Order: sequence, then C-alpha cells, then structure tokens
Amino acid sequence: MLLICLSFVVAGFGPTGTYHFGFKPSRQGQLPSINEEGFKDMLRKHNAVFLGDTKQKELFLTFDNGYENGFTAQVLDVLRDKQVPAAFFVTGQYIKDQPELLQRMAAEGHLIGNHSWHHPDMTTLSPERIKEELTRVRDEVLARTPQLGMNYLRPPRGIFDERILAEAKKLGYTSVFWSIAYKDWDVNDQKGAQYAFDRVTAQLHPGAVILLHSVSKDNAEALGRIIDEARKQGYTFKSLDELRVKTY
Repeated sequence: MLLICLSFVVAGFGPTGTYHFGFKPSRQGQLPSINEEGFKDMLRKHNAVFLGDTKQKELFLTFDNGYENGFTAQVLDVLRDKQVPAAFFVTGQYIKDQPELLQRMAAEGHLIGNHSWHHPDMTTLSPERIKEELTRVRDEVLARTPQLGMNYLRPPRGIFDERILAEAKKLGYTSVFWSIAYKDWDVNDQKGAQYAFDRVTAQLHPGAVILLHSVSKDNAEALGRIIDEARKQGYTFKSLDELRVKTY
C-alpha cells in the first residue's frame, strides 16, 4: 500500500505521539484515504483540513515556500495568466530574503500562510516557543504586505501531534494539510515537467488540497498544463478562504 507524506516515510503514531501526515493517494478520481493512519478524528476535533467539499469538483492550490530557488515569479506569472488563486506558506528565511515576492503574492490576491519562522519540528517546542515561531511570521508578513490577517498554518514537514493542532487553533489558525502531493522538493532530483504533470493530474479528485513546493523547476514548468488539464476535467480552482468541509 502506497502512503504519501512530506518526508515519504510511512505515516503513523510514533513513541512520542508524533505523526507525519500521510495518506493513501487518490487513483482515477477516487478520494484519498487517511482512515488507516489513525489521526483523522484528531484532525476533525481541532478543525484541521486536508480536503474540501468532496462532492464538488473544486481544487485548492497551495505552495510551501521555505526558501527561494528562482521559480516563484514564474509560478506567479502562470497563476496570474490563468486567474488561479493560491496560498503560499512561508518561513522566516523566505520573508527576510524575498520581500518583493511576498508583496506580489498579496497584491495579486493570493493568501500568505504560516510555515513557522525556523521550520522546526514543532512537536518538540514549548507552547511559548510555538507562539513565538508563528507570531513572528504573522507580524512580519502583515508589516511587509497589504494582507490584513493570517489564518492558515502548515506545520513544517507535516509533523504534528494533538498539542500542535490545539495550540494552532488557540492562536487562531486553521491547520492545513493536503490530499495531493509527490516528492517534488528535492532540487537535485527533478525529473522533468512531464513527470510533475503526470504525478499531480493522476491524483486529481473532488475537494483536493494540492501541495507543491516552489523550489521545484518541474512544478514551475508544468503548472500551466496542470491547471489546463484540471479545468478540462471540469475542476475549478478556489481560495482556501472558500474551503468548506462537507464530508470528512
């Protein structure tokens, strides 16, 4: 059974109560499954999301921006030309290094989400440190862009436990995971735009939250075709602000 998670290890419950988010991927338009990983009820309890309305052919496009590798402007060009909203989850390094790209994301109507300041394993942090990590990202983004608030968190590396979900909720965040992903973050193991196109489009399903990494050359080159193919199949792209969980 193939399970997908950010670090591509089998998702599960570790000795410290820590999970790596993972799932059995969608095939031929069927919904992915996280039933066997043991954390579905925990996500529901804390209002975390990985799917939208699974009765609607809606897609939610998200990017993790830990650092800049020269492709985000190209991604933004495609999103602008195709009129597709997205959410970009940023770290402190990205905020410090790429103020112009942050400005552009917000100015062009995209959401900027929280990916923590230092990209740590947040399950190892105290509540005070968690708050510091998240508050610094929020404050710096709001000071540098016209975005008025920050409502979404993606835990670094998809590592979480119940305490992280609870702390994030207490701080006003919706924790956002994903239902479509592939191993795209290794800049030394890019396989070409066709590979990216095939891996993403093979997993399309109603209500999908798509995770892509902006450091990937393959993603940047395939994005326009991915959007076109999804629309050809009857899907529409929506903002996370429009995500409504109907079936979970």
